[in-house]
Amino acid sequence: MKNTTIFLLNRYSYLIIILITLNSFAQTASIGSTATWGKVDGVAVNGLVQGPSAAEADLQVACVFEYTEGDIFNPPALPANLNGMVHLDDALKGIITELRKSGKFTGHSLETLLITPPKGTLASKQLLLIGLGDRNTFTTELMISVGSTAMREALRLGVSNYSFASDIKDAGIDSPTALVATNVVLGSFEAYRTQIYLKEKKLADYKPLTKVTLLAGPAFYNVAGEGIKDAIAKLNSK
Repeated sequence: MKNTTIFLLNRYSYLIIILITLNSFAQTASIGSTATWGKVDGVAVNGLVQGPSAAEADLQVACVFEYTEGDIFNPPALPANLNGMVHLDDALKGIITELRKSGKFTGHSLETLLITPPKGTLASKQLLLIGLGDRNTFTTELMISVGSTAMREALRLGVSNYSFASDIKDAGIDSPTALVATNVVLGSFEAYRTQIYLKEKKLADYKPLTKVTLLAGPAFYNVAGEGIKDAIAKLNSK
């Protein structure tokens, strides 16, 4: 009887492992997968499985922490084949690492740097780096301000669309994907609505956006989508 019980337990354990594995595969999206998760104030909020070097947009936003030696290349950073920041740096012949290592761009919290990439290097027309500060003190609340900063810079530049890559997991920080996505969207549209308010008061002008796209890796796309939809629901209920 004891042996039978152990056998059954083992069978159930294997079954659970198989189900978890199948669920993981089901949650992994392919490169190029995209969806419009909803709209806020007439602006489409999309998800896209793509790295920041290959995503087509008027403006690509990418985030980096303050520099530490080899931080985007060595574990716990994501492997190079899955690491969007590594691909972005490679596409620009290492300029992002050079800027960070030299201190020309420190990556302090909410610091920004606009780069116009040479033709053919990136799929986007412009690249905006936003600093995330010290990786050891990072909290998801910061992403609300990061989202607002990205939106304000996009409106200042007069682009009609932009894509956003948080790059947190690329840097090896095990952040809660859905909450990060929620906060980015909330912060983005808080800033957008401020501009709407100022425009109504004839205190500002801007070119309305058509689309904001949040990038995610294959394993995080669906989870990020849930966070984005949650943010859209909250914003549209106000």
